[in-house]
Amino acid sequence: MDYNFDDLAEEEDSPYPEVRASVSNIDDPDMPVLTLRLWVLGLLLTAVAAAANMFFYMRQPAPSISTTLVVIVAHPIGKFLAFWLPITTYRLPRWLGGHEFSLNPGPWNIKEHALVFMMANVASGPPYAIQATISIDVSYGENLGYWFNVVLILATQLTGFGLAGLCRRILVWPASMVWPQNLIVCTLLNTLHAEEDEPRGGISRFRYLVYVGVAAFVFYFLPGYLFTALSVFSWVCWIVPNNVPVNQLFGIESGLGMGLLTFDWTQISWISSPLMVPWWAQVQVFAGFVFFYWILTPALYYPNVWSLAYFPMLSTELYDRFGDVYNVSKILDSSGDFSQSLYEAYSPLYLPAAYTMTYLMAFALAPCVIVHTALFHGKTIWQGIKRVSTEKDDIHAKLMKAYPEVPDWWYAVVFVTFFALAIVAAEVWHTGAPVWFLILAAIIPVVYIIPSGYVYSISGQVISINILAQIIPGVVLTGQPIPNMFFKSYALQTLTEGSRFVSDLKLGHYIKVPPRATFVAQLVSTLLVAFIQCGMQQWMFESVPQICTPHQKYSLTCPHNEVFYEASVLWGVIGPRRQFGSGSMYNPELWALLIGAVLPIPFWLWTRRNPESWMRYINTPLLLNGIADIPPATGINYSSWFLVGFIFQYVLRRRNFAWWSKFNYVTSAALDSGTVVSLLVIFFALEFPKGGVSISWWGNDVWKNTADYRGTPLRSTPSGGI
Repeated sequence: MDYNFDDLAEEEDSPYPEVRASVSNIDDPDMPVLTLRLWVLGLLLTAVAAAANMFFYMRQPAPSISTTLVVIVAHPIGKFLAFWLPITTYRLPRWLGGHEFSLNPGPWNIKEHALVFMMANVASGPPYAIQATISIDVSYGENLGYWFNVVLILATQLTGFGLAGLCRRILVWPASMVWPQNLIVCTLLNTLHAEEDEPRGGISRFRYLVYVGVAAFVFYFLPGYLFTALSVFSWVCWIVPNNVPVNQLFGIESGLGMGLLTFDWTQISWISSPLMVPWWAQVQVFAGFVFFYWILTPALYYPNVWSLAYFPMLSTELYDRFGDVYNVSKILDSSGDFSQSLYEAYSPLYLPAAYTMTYLMAFALAPCVIVHTALFHGKTIWQGIKRVSTEKDDIHAKLMKAYPEVPDWWYAVVFVTFFALAIVAAEVWHTGAPVWFLILAAIIPVVYIIPSGYVYSISGQVISINILAQIIPGVVLTGQPIPNMFFKSYALQTLTEGSRFVSDLKLGHYIKVPPRATFVAQLVSTLLVAFIQCGMQQWMFESVPQICTPHQKYSLTCPHNEVFYEASVLWGVIGPRRQFGSGSMYNPELWALLIGAVLPIPFWLWTRRNPESWMRYINTPLLLNGIADIPPATGINYSSWFLVGFIFQYVLRRRNFAWWSKFNYVTSAALDSGTVVSLLVIFFALEFPKGGVSISWWGNDVWKNTADYRGTPLRSTPSGGI
């Protein structure tokens, strides 16, 4: 069927009002896309963001260069290139096809801009599997080298890419697949490309970005270097530095953060920017945090349930019965495998309160997500599946018919190729992970990609498979941590990247980017960035002294790696049967499976009887899943995040919606950018060269002389052990 695109745009729009408000219903099929300036700008910004984010990933707290910042920075540079590059048209030789091209085919346009976002979004963040490469190197002492890291990262990143493309008929093309997080990006892109440099009635977004970014750059020298007590603003602890309960409740380093205040944007935005998360979601995340960490954790800790009081309240470490950090080498034989006799002679594994809560919520979340989805979205999902082949195309699907689609076999080849690359990584470097083990790991994302993507696309709720990706390998190959880390990395990263690629495919659908251009841009950027990120990791481990140690000089403590490593000990070495099985100390935590399955039911029953009740907004998986960053996050990362979110997402949004809608997201990007640049300058100019220049005074030392900083437990371990 042939469509008259101009007539369609006049007559039709999306059936969903939020899409109509954010996405244009017109298109110019002749708009240039894969231009030279796109490749130069997109790959350059993505590479810089990827390298910087890899550096920040090792730091606690860890800022990041967001894709929103990349989008905003790309805009003036793209406009400058469109102004500066020559408009001369060149013709390729006849033996290369004889096609004409220009370095400057016209104004910087929204489709080029959207592709820059996609490149950065799928590639600039540190890949989950990097935790496995760090743990294998640092924690298990098996340096498998740069090329193993590259091969593993490519395998985990791009298997998900192939999987995403095979699902686009269900998750991308139907109008009912809204993907609400993309609407913010569409709004920003459409605003930037419709806005004049100096719009009447106020300052432009870009000028505002520059002003706030410069202010953030200058200000961060205080909490980041000159007056670090503003970052660790545990002022109550300074008054009574040796009072353990007070330090545990109000502390920032190992405490619950009840003081609420920090002047460090990297602390406030550690879990995510509070200016980007909707208010209703922030309320539920913080409600879950208050219940589990401000109420339940002290209720278990101070009566010494599960011997919690012998350990710090919040810690990324696991402990033995003597109160020391668990020494995994004492339970491994000469072959590096688990030894039951050595385990019994040494010590069971003790969890601090942070891990106790983490696994309690993980057990509850696994069934809660399934039950909640079935009760609240089951009918919609079933109807959506039935409508896949019959749902009428909306205006966006019709406009996309102007472009040739990517053949399914392209994505199938990518999936098979990079799954084979995972086998190469496992076999060539002798990781101990058999091929059937990797097939089992691949089955998990294959099974979950559609239900996870479907629920995410209509509700914004991601299905977590973290606990599943740890239990299965822990049961199947107990006592072999490296194959278990390989399994977990491959399963989780394939699903995560698959969901991210699907999300960007939907963005391309909304902006009307030709599907083959999206395919090429995503593939090339992901391939390039894997080499850059692994190179950055290699350089840091060769150049930075004592990296990944608890009080590293530049705060490069590798917090994510510590959590990943501890999980590999618990699930990979000791195994789920010993830690949570019948007769174990932590076996009662398995009751959380039943509680999680029952938890959504009363809310569902209530909303069926009272459909207009405020309780219809309660999302039980979000209550459980929203605080999954503890550890390595601590209480202040949630309490200060909620406080700033309250100011911007509730007070300002209600009282001055015009300002909020114009500047809220730009403020977030400006604070991110200014802080990140300042942090880089401080590290590379002041702290790192030749041992650095340190400033020792009260404002930089007071927070270190506290029980909070030392992680002092409530009780001393008995001399003979627990």
